Amino acid sequence: MTIALIAHDAKKELMIQFCTAYRVVLSHHNLCATGTTGKQVAEATGLPVKRFLSGSQGGGQEVSARIACDEVDVLLFFRDPINPKAGEANDMDLLRLCDVHNVPVATNIATAEALILALERGDLDWRVNEHPTL
Repeated sequence: MTIALIAHDAKKELMIQFCTAYRVVLSHHNLCATGTTGKQVAEATGLPVKRFLSGSQGGGQEVSARIACDEVDVLLFFRDPINPKAGEANDMDLLRLCDVHNVPVATNIATAEALILALERGDLDWRVNEHPTL
């Protein structure tokens, strides 16, 4: 399965800690991420991560395009709910696309952990069955 990783600046360290803790589970899947998040996760964990542009340069839109083309199975999007971002409308479009394409999404560490554990158990295998060419 393909897992997309996005983290606002205030949540990047949390994403790194999460990916480090679940490195073994994540190693069985394809990872993609916005630029800076992907770079930091790859450096910290040694996991291969396909990197898109940084979020401010359109990386979130690249992830959105992959979701729209059914090329992403899970999105882990650690958002900063306290400090609004200039691109918040893009964030809402990204979440809307997840709803349209039935992509499980986590916007905080608690939900991300639930998704990763479900992924490890095989609870999300329906994504592969629904999209056998991925």
